[in-house]
Amino acid sequence: MSKARSRTDFLGAKIATLEEAKQQLEIWKLSSKKVVFTNGCFDILHKGHVTYLAQAAQQGNRLVLGLNTDASVKRQGKGDDRPINNEDARGTVLAAMSFVDLIVFFDDDTPIDLIRELEPDVLAKGADYDPDETDASSKKYIVGSDLVKANGGEVVAIPLVDGFSTTSILKKLQK
Repeated sequence: MSKARSRTDFLGAKIATLEEAKQQLEIWKLSSKKVVFTNGCFDILHKGHVTYLAQAAQQGNRLVLGLNTDASVKRQGKGDDRPINNEDARGTVLAAMSFVDLIVFFDDDTPIDLIRELEPDVLAKGADYDPDETDASSKKYIVGSDLVKANGGEVVAIPLVDGFSTTSILKKLQK
């Protein structure tokens, strides 16, 4: 029984408040760990998500995931029924991944405040975004890229796995 409890506790320990995350990043940076940040909804986890997160984690030593709250997901206009899984469920599933080191929820429309506060060494997004795009109004612009670059960090685009998206999964389920 104690093993099961400690493993469950381990999952919860990966989910942090902003203040807890800032403290953890300070420790990692003092020990010369390269911190990667990425963000998203990760509503119905699929191969594309897992591959993306694994590749993002390979860009450094620690992966911090900014996870949209339910309210933030709803404001993105993905549909009235989204998210399918609530933030607690999404956070718990993501925390089970060995290469996800820390999860911080954000309620804003973008993770800009998280990026500003955490100052990651690497900012990772999917290849549908462009690390060199500087026009903030462009759909290819990576929010926070200017901050990360100004702090001497790097911005990377991770290749996407063709044929996998939450929207396509939901369409298949509706058929």
